Parts: sequence; structure tokens; C-alpha cells
Amino acid sequence: MAVIKSLSGIFHPRRRPKAYRAVDAAYQVGGNRGFYIAAYPRAYPLTSSQRKVKSVASECGIRPGISKRELQTAMKECVGPRMRRGG
Repeated sequence: MAVIKSLSGIFHPRRRPKAYRAVDAAYQVGGNRGFYIAAYPRAYPLTSSQRKVKSVASECGIRPGISKRELQTAMKECVGPRMRRGG
């Protein structure tokens, strides 16, 4: 008669699958191993409404970095009336 002290030798816990490496692939995947030459895309032409908003915003002093209070004041006192009267 056999005495079993531990079952750990009989059962194997499930192991995680082997980590995938790109060298295991049949073809090259991911990353950019070399270099490429590219240019920034050309700027799209502005529509008439975009040109109007841009010019009014610059006339009213709206620029990146102004405070929320300054922006609200400029929108109320300057941008609104100029957009209503046509620039």
C-alpha cells in the first residue's frame, strides 16, 4: 500500500503563455526600424467664416494664454458686436 504525502507532484498549475516577441513573427511587425522622410501637411485654406472669426479675434486681442475673465469680457464687449455687424 502506498502512502501519498503530497499531490503537488501530480498536478501542475496552469502556466502563463510564453511572452510574444516580434522576432517570433513570420514577418516584421510593429515599430519603425529605419527612418523615413516626410513633410508636414500643407495648411488647408480657410473658409470665409473662419477668416472672419480669425480677424475679429485678433482685433479683439484674443490669443492663447489669456485668462478666462479677459476672454469673457472680450467675447461680450468686442466679438459679439463685431460679428453681428459683419466684421
